[in-house]
Amino acid sequence: MAPHTKHPVAAPPTAPERESTGHLLLRGYIILVLFATFAHSAVYNLLGAVGAAITLVAFLLATVAIGVPMLARSRPQPFPWRRLPWAATAYTVLALVSVAWSQWRGATLITWVLLAAVTVNALFIVHVLTWREIVRALASAFKWILGLSLAVELWVALVVRGPILPNFFDRPEGELDAQWYWVRGNLFDGDRVQGIVGNSNLLAIVSLFAIITFGILFAARARWRTTLGLWILLAAFFLVRAGSATAYACTAAAAAVLVVALLMRRTATPRGRTRLYALVLGGGAVLAAAVWLLQKPLLALVGRSSDLTGRSDKIWAKVLERAAEHPLFGNGFSSPWVPFDPAFAGWIEDHGITVFHAHNMWLDVLMQLGVLGVILIGLAYLSLLWRSWFFAVDRPRWDLHAARPYSPLTLVPSLFTVVLLVQGFTESTPIMLWGWMLLVMLSFKIKAVPLVGVGERERVIERGERARRVP
Repeated sequence: MAPHTKHPVAAPPTAPERESTGHLLLRGYIILVLFATFAHSAVYNLLGAVGAAITLVAFLLATVAIGVPMLARSRPQPFPWRRLPWAATAYTVLALVSVAWSQWRGATLITWVLLAAVTVNALFIVHVLTWREIVRALASAFKWILGLSLAVELWVALVVRGPILPNFFDRPEGELDAQWYWVRGNLFDGDRVQGIVGNSNLLAIVSLFAIITFGILFAARARWRTTLGLWILLAAFFLVRAGSATAYACTAAAAAVLVVALLMRRTATPRGRTRLYALVLGGGAVLAAAVWLLQKPLLALVGRSSDLTGRSDKIWAKVLERAAEHPLFGNGFSSPWVPFDPAFAGWIEDHGITVFHAHNMWLDVLMQLGVLGVILIGLAYLSLLWRSWFFAVDRPRWDLHAARPYSPLTLVPSLFTVVLLVQGFTESTPIMLWGWMLLVMLSFKIKAVPLVGVGERERVIERGERARRVP
């Protein structure tokens, strides 16, 4: 509580903006948006395709209703239009313009509305929250996903004692392919678990993001560190039990980047950094060559075939055939693929289910928006990778003081970006829904606030924290 005097001339005390009821409600709303975005497949399995789309549109309308009055009053600060992530913005515009030549115009319009909803929400989150609040909001969303995943796995394993279908439909008579189930109830039998998101690969990636976020908050000496440690253990449990080879590769890449970033922080001289860069690049090239040469035994070690579980033969070959029909501007935007559109219904199936994406974000973009789209998405991710790396390894400095300590929070963007890029080789989620949200959110925040603790919103919070510390 801020100290104050009862002198009649003094103004009555006011709570710091960060602790106001309105801002707490705003943070709660953003946590709900993040949860609905990262656990969109859970919403889809619960409400169906129409219900999931309506949910995202409802959040879009709510965000506009909240954000427009704030922009009109320039609160918490004027919107930094010049700091927009222009490559990602151009990609969004190209996706809309592609309706002019799209081979599936209905799917283009439907999925572009979803893309726009995610983009607007990402820009809104960046504008109203600080770096610390964004990381805390992500942590809260991940806690809800992990907690509900544990609850639903326990419920299915102990109460239902059998798998459940989406929308809680009754199981039909006879054998049913396991891919149709929402949760299979494998918590105690050693098989892969799906959690509330209904997909082992997705649960594993969310668990990895959660480990990174919780670990960064733990290193930043956030409150309730013991509780954070327990959440890290739960996320690690789901990461292992989900059994995703892609997530394991992402984990190894994130760990390598973390080690290099920490070593770079400890290297004070330019010559030392140059040597470290040379060592890392050389070692990385050798490691990449070894992985390429030993890909078959490595894939067999994690229980995967050399064709990446049918991706290269069943999916990538057909996607490349369709991409070759319109190589420059593509066939039209659709992320994800709309399964009821005639262009996608039954085109590529896995276990009798229409595939929703190309399982490779670069091939997906090439088919949809052509070479131009690949260039734009490449620029967007290259820009984010470049900025996030120096955001992590450069000492914070905005005046003559050159000895400020590093903040653990600055490691989040680079670690998240590396995970998205590695995942993009076998999944298309980095260009849709929560993957797109992270791309826009991190790119925009780094450009708008390139240092943790700098910016009008950050200074308001710092003043409030200092006021509460006054004895």
